[in-house]
Amino acid sequence: MAIIDEDDYLVAVNKPFNLLSVPGRGEHKQDCVVSRLQQRYADIRVVHRLDCHTSGLMLLARGLEAQRRLSRLFHDRRVDKRYIAVVEGEVHTEQGVIDIPLRGDPENRPVQVVDCIHGKPAQTRWRLQKKEGGSGSPMSRLILQPLTGRTHQLRVHCMAMGHPIVGDRLYNSAGHRAGRMMLHADRLEFVHPFSNRPLRLLAECEF
Repeated sequence: MAIIDEDDYLVAVNKPFNLLSVPGRGEHKQDCVVSRLQQRYADIRVVHRLDCHTSGLMLLARGLEAQRRLSRLFHDRRVDKRYIAVVEGEVHTEQGVIDIPLRGDPENRPVQVVDCIHGKPAQTRWRLQKKEGGSGSPMSRLILQPLTGRTHQLRVHCMAMGHPIVGDRLYNSAGHRAGRMMLHADRLEFVHPFSNRPLRLLAECEF
């Protein structure tokens, strides 16, 4: 797991695909980003999470005060997050905003569902980067910028627009059988909460 940036207040890593962000239930789910970093940083604390099957940039805090300040940046939407996704089908328009409310499905956790009445607001800005695949199996590469931070937001929003993410076994079980889910967090931008210097963290897409 590569460290992208670090100082006395934060650590940014490039989380591999198929690694938990935090420990799960059971002895077999203890290997995760946090447990690995705890071996090097005794004061490491969680700020946000990535799905197990999403790779890319994950930011962690060093100490309670750093966790509080960094978490506030995410809460106040002062962190610019960007993801790369390869989705099923040919996307014909260049860009747009998905504004579809989401909620958890209590009968099928951790699945999220579209619910325009009881769901929480969720918005994702997207842009077509390029078209991929042949005529028999068209795919499109998108740049995704979540404006809110709902669970599985990008995965459900892509599905809702008719272009589920390739390799997403939860929301795209009938799609392309890729070796992994094609979703990667490649950029984080924010102002450092202690030094006030602008930070632009990058992790090159792995697919």
